[in-house]
Amino acid sequence: MAKTEIKSYSLPEMKDKYIGKIGTADRDKYEYELRMDVLGKMIKKARLERNLTQEQLGQLVGVQKSQISKLESSTNSATIDTILKVFKALKADIHFNVTLEKQYIQLI
Repeated sequence: MAKTEIKSYSLPEMKDKYIGKIGTADRDKYEYELRMDVLGKMIKKARLERNLTQEQLGQLVGVQKSQISKLESSTNSATIDTILKVFKALKADIHFNVTLEKQYIQLI
């Protein structure tokens, strides 16, 4: 009996095949939602480390508890201003990295 070789695919190949190539609308949406999910988890982790409820953090930021909940669960897109206010209220540093044509730019 002959062995059948199983074809394996890399994660980028799977994303290209099932989500879409980089630059397509579906792929851009997927990448954006993935980043929002990570950001939401970071906000929640920082809030819990500060022993704050969602309501308490909302009061510090000047938003409703429901907006903090939505940020943490990545169910809405927040403005950069709101995200910065949340991390400031959490007394957490946030760093953005920008790369232009393979040149890393750091804002201090």
